[in-house]
Order: sequence, then C-alpha cells, then structure tokens
Amino acid sequence: MKTVISKDGTKIAYDKTGHGPALILVAGAFSYRKFPGQVELAQALSKQYTVYNYDRRGRGDSGDASSYAIEREIEDLNAIIQEAGGSAYVWGLSSGAVLALQAAASGSSITKLALHEPPFIVQASDPKPPSDFTEYVAKLIAADRRAEAIKYFMTKGMGAPSFVIPLMRIMPGVWSRLMAVAHTLPYDAALLKGYVGGQSLPREKWKAVTMPTLVLEGTESPATLRHAAQETAEVLPNAQLISKKGLGHTKKLHTTMVSQELMSFFAV
Repeated sequence: MKTVISKDGTKIAYDKTGHGPALILVAGAFSYRKFPGQVELAQALSKQYTVYNYDRRGRGDSGDASSYAIEREIEDLNAIIQEAGGSAYVWGLSSGAVLALQAAASGSSITKLALHEPPFIVQASDPKPPSDFTEYVAKLIAADRRAEAIKYFMTKGMGAPSFVIPLMRIMPGVWSRLMAVAHTLPYDAALLKGYVGGQSLPREKWKAVTMPTLVLEGTESPATLRHAAQETAEVLPNAQLISKKGLGHTKKLHTTMVSQELMSFFAV
C-alpha cells in the first residue's frame, strides 16, 4: 500500500501494480481497492499498464474529512494523477464513472476516459429514486443506521428487489464489506444529485470532455443503465459506445471481458 496527500490534507491510499502507461481505477458505490472485483480487474490490466487502484475517501485505508464535497473527491483523483506522472488513463465504474466524468469536465489531466455504466436516469419513463433520496441517505448515515442505509440505497437508488438484502446478510463476508463502507453512500448519492430525475443529460456541461472516451454497457443490464450509457456516449464530444453481453456491473464483474475492452481502447 502507498499513500498520497490530497489538497485538503486527507490521506488517500492506493496500490500500484504492473508496468506501462498509467491507468487509474475509480470504484463505484460499496466498492474499494480491496473489493474482489476491483482487485481482479487491477491484476488483469497490470499486464499492460501501471495500474493505480485507490480507496476513495472514507473507504479502506484512505482518510476522510468532517464534511463532503465533490470537489474534494476530484482533488483526490488529481493527487493520484500527479503520483502517476501528471496525466493518466482513467476508468470509472457506476458512481465512480460519474466522478471521473466530473473530474474530466473540471480539467483533470485525463488522456483517455472509460465510463462503465454511469447510473444516470435520463428517461422520464425509467424508475427514479425519491426526490429526497440524497438527503434521506445522509440522514440514515448521520443516525448511524447503516443497515437501513444499505437497504434504502440498493432498493430505492439501484432498483434492487427487496429480497436481495436478506440474502446478502447471510453471505459470508459480503455484508461486512458493505457495512464497512456504508457511511460513504451519501458521497455517491451527492455525485448523482440532479442526474436521476429522468431528464436528458446537459450537453453543455460536458463540452470540455474532449479526450477520447469509451462508454461501456452490458446488454443484460437494466434498461435504465443502458439508456444512461447510450445518452452519455451521445452527448460527449469524442465518445464511442461498446454494448455487449457480459459488460454489465450490477452482478459479478466479468473481469476478462472488461479488461479486454479497456486494453483495446487504451492501446489505440
């Protein structure tokens, strides 16, 4: 494990593996650098890239601050980019894709960007979370009601059926990993605020994201995620969409398929 200090003084932990161009992995909700799928992907990509797999603030071995702001998370990513030599390829999954996209729009030195099923809601007919979703997630965490926050985030935010939660609670290791990072769910909710109401994405906001961009979606994924991926690729100035069975992220990440698509994209 290595560490870097972000602009606000927060310690950010990361693992560095492999050789080649720098590639940074940005995890989504519930994930962190030691999450099994994240570790497997880092190992696969390390064959061709120097992979920086980091803990977003509040997770794993990274520190945190007394209050949250998206700008601080962007600064964390920028700190890793500086460690990587000043510029890097970046892959983001789910809410991590939203963070990577916002960082790119703010001017982060990202040479190529891969966005893996950003969980926007862009069609009025798609299921949407409650209007106070972000605030209620924060309220549950403030009251230290982590189990309730996990259930609420998964069912109301991710659209998971309610029977999934009891199953997760009895799976060895799974529930404990979720509980360990549950306090960061308000961060993921904040990243999505304003983008889950069923409206089209604001093309003007992303006009600065001119680097080559890959958007990944699985044909087996829920329609909401597919709609979001398709519109993301359409509104970005220099994006391509890859749509294949096995690229979905709501179940087990298909590491081999994902890594192959990323290596093909970043190698060009």
